[in-house]
Amino acid sequence: MRFHYIASQPNGRVIEGDFEGSGPAEVLEHLAGQGLKPISIKILKGVEEISRKSFFGKSITVADKVFLTKYLFLMLKVGTDLLKAIDILINDLDKPAVKALLMEIRGALEKGMPFYSTFLKYPKYFSPVFTNLIKAGETSGNLEKVFEDLSVSLEKEQDLRRKIKSALTYPIILLAGSFSILILLVTFAVPRIANIFSSFNTQPPFFSRIVISVGLFIGDYIWFILVAIVLMVVSLWYLFAKTNSGKRILYRFAMKLPVIKNVLKQMALQRFASTLSSLLMAGLSILDSLEITAQTVGFEDLKNSLMRVSREGIAKGLTIGEAFRRETIFPRVVVNLMAISEKAGHIENILLALADFYEGEIETAVKTMVSFLEPVMLMAIGIIIGTIAVSIIVPIYQLVGQL
Repeated sequence: MRFHYIASQPNGRVIEGDFEGSGPAEVLEHLAGQGLKPISIKILKGVEEISRKSFFGKSITVADKVFLTKYLFLMLKVGTDLLKAIDILINDLDKPAVKALLMEIRGALEKGMPFYSTFLKYPKYFSPVFTNLIKAGETSGNLEKVFEDLSVSLEKEQDLRRKIKSALTYPIILLAGSFSILILLVTFAVPRIANIFSSFNTQPPFFSRIVISVGLFIGDYIWFILVAIVLMVVSLWYLFAKTNSGKRILYRFAMKLPVIKNVLKQMALQRFASTLSSLLMAGLSILDSLEITAQTVGFEDLKNSLMRVSREGIAKGLTIGEAFRRETIFPRVVVNLMAISEKAGHIENILLALADFYEGEIETAVKTMVSFLEPVMLMAIGIIIGTIAVSIIVPIYQLVGQL
């Protein structure tokens, strides 16, 4: 349990700090041992506790990590020591989860623990790549460069996510608008048309009766149906996005859709090149870098290939080029570049260029996917709305003909 205390020194100066202990009694004992007189002691909430109270647990975002790494890089560059930089951040930041993280980092540093150890406790927010880069920078005394590289890498990741979301915005708006029109038809138009037929004692055609009956049922129970849809969406989200088995099922399904499979593969290759480049630049060995990269690519086939390259290829004496050449999942251009850059001795630079190349490929692939989805969605929505319209218009014409 972590506590924050405010205490006064013998000369009357008031200080504050953090202490990890089993209870307030241990904090008081610690303060007494330091010759301090306690003023206040309160329990600090950790990052995980705060995140559980935040919306869907997303308390530390990519934007937060970009800010932290960029700020720490700039502070170290101008000569500020790490502990002082973290103190300034704690005073300036208002976001509870980030502030709790920084206070925990400060407490760990004051106890002589390594800087990366706090990040290691929160794999939900900080990937093995992030933690290992910090560890490598701390070990080599080159944290400034690591923070700079991390901030650039995270900014690129954030920018790529923003572009993907931007490309998918129009289809989502289109789907929402069409769904709203459909709800409007079945809750307002269909019941009124049904009342007209009832008032004239007219029996619509069989097809129209089916559509009108479905429309009346939806109109009568619309709120129950909407609540059921929301519950189903939330349940599916937690099943497929929060559980490993659900993620595997979703992955297998996505792999059967050619357009989506292509986008996922391009994203995995970009992540592979970017991650491996960063790890090698930080000074990690090729074997360690491949092992860590394999856990972060998010593409099962590529992950397995990287593990084989590391364990069954390079670890057994093969060159990097030979090990990659045995794996068919890598495009020929990637294999050739790995082999050539190995001989030239600058693999990390080639990988960095390769990551930039695949960023452009991902944009193209996402645009292709959206251009494929839009007409399919329009056609499906057009068929549904057209069916409702025809089922209403045909009996109206019949009714007018009888008058």
